[in-house]
Amino acid sequence: MQRLIVLALIGFAAQLVDGALGMAYGVTSTSLLFLFGIAPAVASASVHMAEVITTAASGASHIRFGNVDRTVVIRLVIPGSIGAFIGACFLSNLPGDQVKPYVAAFLFILGFYVLGRFLFGNGNGTERKESTISKRFLIPLGLIAGFVDSTGGGGWGPLTTPILLSRKGLEPRKVVGSVDTSEFAVAVSATLGFLISIGWSNISWTWVAALMIGGIFAAPIAAWLVRIIPSHLLGVLVGGLIIITNAKTLLKTLDWIPSTWHTAIYSALTLLWVGSILLVVWRRVGQKWVSLSK
Repeated sequence: MQRLIVLALIGFAAQLVDGALGMAYGVTSTSLLFLFGIAPAVASASVHMAEVITTAASGASHIRFGNVDRTVVIRLVIPGSIGAFIGACFLSNLPGDQVKPYVAAFLFILGFYVLGRFLFGNGNGTERKESTISKRFLIPLGLIAGFVDSTGGGGWGPLTTPILLSRKGLEPRKVVGSVDTSEFAVAVSATLGFLISIGWSNISWTWVAALMIGGIFAAPIAAWLVRIIPSHLLGVLVGGLIIITNAKTLLKTLDWIPSTWHTAIYSALTLLWVGSILLVVWRRVGQKWVSLSK
C-alpha cells in the first residue's frame, strides 16, 4: 500500500511538471519503475497506459485554458501515433539504451539554445491564429518523437517541446499545451503496440492505476500554472530542465569524464539554471517597478 501511495505521488509530481513544462512524465515514471526492477517493455507499457488517461485530462485542461494551437496538434498527431506504435512493437529488439546518449547530446545542446533565447532574446512569441510551422517540419518530428517515446519510456515532450520552442511563431504556453494535448494520441498508439507485443497479462495494473490517479489530480493545476507563468520564465525553466535532465544521461555514458567531477558539473549547471531564473524574475520585477513609477 505504501508503495502505491508513493507511485501516486510520483504520478502527481510528474504530471505537474509535464503539464507545466511539456515534458518529464514518461521519463520520471519509467525511471521509477526501473528502480523497482520492472522490465523496460513492461515499464514503458505501464507508463503509456497511465498516460492515456493523464494526457486526456491534461489536454482537456489545456484546451479549457486556451493553451493549444490546434494546427500544431493536428499535424503532430498522425505521425506521432505511427512512430509510437512502431516503437512499441519493436522495443524488445531495439538498442534503446545505445541510442539515448546521442539523443541526450542533441537535447543538451538544444537546451542551451532555448535557455539563451528566452534569457537574452525576445522569447515572448507572437499570438497567431495559425502556426507558421509547416507540415514538412512537423511530420518527421512527430514520427521520430513518437518512436523515441515508446522505445525509451518517454521522449515525446523532451523532443517536441524544445524543438518547437526553438522555432519562432508559437508562445511557450501554446507549445506546452499543444505537445501535451497531442500526446494523448501517442499514448493510445503506444499502448496498442505494447498490448499486441507483450499482452495484457504482463502489465502491472495496480502501478498503472496509481500513476494514473496522481496524474489526473495534477493535470488541471499544471494547465493553470502554464497560463499564468510569464513566457520568458517558462522558457528558462524548460531550457534548464532539458540541460539538467540530459546531463545525467551524458555523464553516465562518457567514460572519459571522472565520476568525481560529476557533482561539480551538476552543481555548475544547477547554479547556471537558478541564476538564469533569478535574472528573469529580477527583470520582471524591474519592469513592473518602472511601469508603476511612471
